[in-house]
Amino acid sequence: MSWFIAALKKYAVFRGRARRKEFWLFMLFAYIIYGLLGGIGVATHSSPLLAGLAIAVIAFLLPTWGVTVRRLHDTGRSGWWIFIHLVPTIGAIVLLVLCSEDSKAGANKYGPNPKEVPAFA
Repeated sequence: MSWFIAALKKYAVFRGRARRKEFWLFMLFAYIIYGLLGGIGVATHSSPLLAGLAIAVIAFLLPTWGVTVRRLHDTGRSGWWIFIHLVPTIGAIVLLVLCSEDSKAGANKYGPNPKEVPAFA
């Protein structure tokens, strides 16, 4: 849950890098919230819960884009690769594969590797 909150705090940060753990835990908790609101809303025919789902999707839009761009940066790619998901079917699969890759070792042009802990002298 702390990774989800951390990603929400950086809701519109499109610079830097995000570990796989940050990306996937953010997505996990976001989709749990979507599933609960949508599932309960549909099962009970509750308009307020379905409205809550729409609000949650809109509220998580910028944080989702931000963490995805930072994840792409961590793999050494430009954040513009996020638009590959606009290609029907194949785009979402490609973006999933790109976000699943391991970090590029060492620092890249987007910043230091977040997995590497600085050595203490």
